[in-house]
Amino acid sequence: MATNAKERLLSAAERLFYEEGIRAVGIERILSESGVGRASFYRHFPSKDDVVVEVLRRRDGMWRAWLDGRIEASGREPQELPLALFDGLAERFASADFRGCAFINTMVETADPESPAHHVAAEHKEKVIARLDGLLAEGGYREHEALARQLALLGDGAIVTALREGTTEAAVRARAVATVLLRTADREPAGDPA
Repeated sequence: MATNAKERLLSAAERLFYEEGIRAVGIERILSESGVGRASFYRHFPSKDDVVVEVLRRRDGMWRAWLDGRIEASGREPQELPLALFDGLAERFASADFRGCAFINTMVETADPESPAHHVAAEHKEKVIARLDGLLAEGGYREHEALARQLALLGDGAIVTALREGTTEAAVRARAVATVLLRTADREPAGDPA
């Protein structure tokens, strides 16, 4: 039962934070939406900040699994696998519940770069960059780390632009720029023919 209460708290908090913002949602609202009592809340979380951190960690795992699924399902050649990020973002932007990036939103709302929530959000962005870096290294790109950071910047920019414009076009435009970056980037020569 305790795990169920914790799960209900996290599910309610995640939805509310994403839809309405972290600052706008208080503990009372989380309790009301989750149907969990105050004592149970404090058994699982010492404070609202602890809920925010747990929600972000959980969302990080789900988001990166989602990205891996898009990469695996893309059918792209190894040197083009990073473009799956933008294909996935286009899908996400088309969702009726799209409210931007929970991690960017958190960094803007918390503003304090020393806060635990800010750290978890920043770690998520670094993990995404690391995943792109790995794909680019496997694709034979020489400057793969710098290129991964450029692609992540395009992805973040597309997210914010999609939120502002309310369309999927930002992902399409970002993918076009990413395609040019990949085509013009230095790559290791293909293996010698046998």
